[in-house]
Amino acid sequence: MRAAILYGTAGSLVLSALVAAPAGSVPPGWAELHGTAVAAERAAAEGIRFGKCAKEQDAPGRLQCGTVTVPLDYAHPDGKKIKLTVSRVKATGKDGKRKVARQGSLVFNPGGPGGSGMYFPLIGLVPEWKRIAAAYDLVGYAPRGVGASAPLSCQDPKRLLKGPTQSPTYPSESYKKERIARAKAYARGCLQRSGPGIRHFTSLNNARDLDVLRAALGERRLTFMGASYGTYFAALYAEMFPSHVRRMVFDSAVNPDPVQIWYRNNLDQSVAFEGRWADFRTWIAKHDKVYGLGRTPEDVQRSYERARARLAAEPAGGKVGPGQLQSAFLQAGYYDDYWPQRALALSAYLKGDPKPLIRQAGPRPEGVKEQENGNAVYTAVECNDAPWPRDWDVWDRDNTRIARVAPFETWDNAWMNLPCAYWPLPRHRPLDVRTSFGELPPTLILAAERDAATPYPGALEMHRRLSGSVLVTEEESGTHGIGGGDNACINAHLDAYLLEGRLPTRRATCAPHKEPSPAAQSDQAKLKAPH
Repeated sequence: MRAAILYGTAGSLVLSALVAAPAGSVPPGWAELHGTAVAAERAAAEGIRFGKCAKEQDAPGRLQCGTVTVPLDYAHPDGKKIKLTVSRVKATGKDGKRKVARQGSLVFNPGGPGGSGMYFPLIGLVPEWKRIAAAYDLVGYAPRGVGASAPLSCQDPKRLLKGPTQSPTYPSESYKKERIARAKAYARGCLQRSGPGIRHFTSLNNARDLDVLRAALGERRLTFMGASYGTYFAALYAEMFPSHVRRMVFDSAVNPDPVQIWYRNNLDQSVAFEGRWADFRTWIAKHDKVYGLGRTPEDVQRSYERARARLAAEPAGGKVGPGQLQSAFLQAGYYDDYWPQRALALSAYLKGDPKPLIRQAGPRPEGVKEQENGNAVYTAVECNDAPWPRDWDVWDRDNTRIARVAPFETWDNAWMNLPCAYWPLPRHRPLDVRTSFGELPPTLILAAERDAATPYPGALEMHRRLSGSVLVTEEESGTHGIGGGDNACINAHLDAYLLEGRLPTRRATCAPHKEPSPAAQSDQAKLKAPH
């Protein structure tokens, strides 16, 4: 019998099995399994004392906050503890004038690693979510390391205000050496600023924390929706605790194949962003009368390169260089909602007005602490989770090869992850997620066909590995995170599953949501006005 199934019957059975096992015969992971059972039992007894949110902004006045206590190291549940912050908005119980029965808590994670879901419960105010908000307490939380949940740090946040920065598409050897030195320093800084306990910030522990949160909420089985990275540790949860799953939504699924975690997934991401960048340029070219950036995608690329060269020579407002431009336009690869304003800013800049670009791409002092924290959690989790190549020549070879056909994001992606080559702590072996028929309740996977952050083959792999799952695809679209968004077809499947437990009998598709409209004429008038 698999450990996950045994744990699903009762935590005490795990303890009994551990006590009865011959010396030296306890399999790997059983100590953490026992620790999770102990922590969940304690959390169920303690619950969560929800009250006023001390630091979270709550304009509607509906958000409640509390904490749940989890072990830093699940192998030692009586050792050091950390507190995770949790937020909630109770189920409204009304869908229009119709009363709706409460179905429990819906827990959400937005991804990352490093993202916080503390504001998620307020999504119930959005029309697309009101039916779900009627039936469920909407619950968000800050995972370990994030925000006030035992926060991690790897460098002084003020360093993120330094700039402008370069972002060479084809870096020189001297630039590569500079980035190697920075990656080594960053990896050392994570250990120095956050301490040796940083080794416990992993996807496996995020999955264990989720089970403790389930227990603290008083739920026998978990209803969960994860986006992006949130789908990965949800898959780990499904593997470890299948009998604790009620319903699970995997929105923009990560490829969970152990050989992909995380080095190869990031290489695949770099390739996929090139396709999404092409989609954006095609859209800009279609609206050349609005933006004047070129009638073909190739013309738009040349306009973008002109802006990069000009910013390299003279940063906009002394703040925005090629690095800031790249970061701003990378966001457009995630969400096409950004397309009109990003195109508008590029057009304005090339016509002599840098203000829109500075507003969109310039540093935000008020956000640097949160950004640095998110980067630290991202690095710690991904570096701890899996083996990474330690030989720079491997990174150089792979990214040089990919950059020949996908230059838009490749090297920036490599620099973001390079600290993992020099990570000073042991790495885990990724769990091989595979659930057998009948082991896991039916689950829903949502994916956009041209998603760059989590390329579509990952959703297919997740679907293959989770028996009984159903995949719903938004065709010819690339927005990252599609549940509860602009596509009514996707939302109908989401509502049917969460509210009724109903899924399509087989894989289903939805037509793409409507493309964004170009910038308003009033915005264009601002471009032409004298400055």
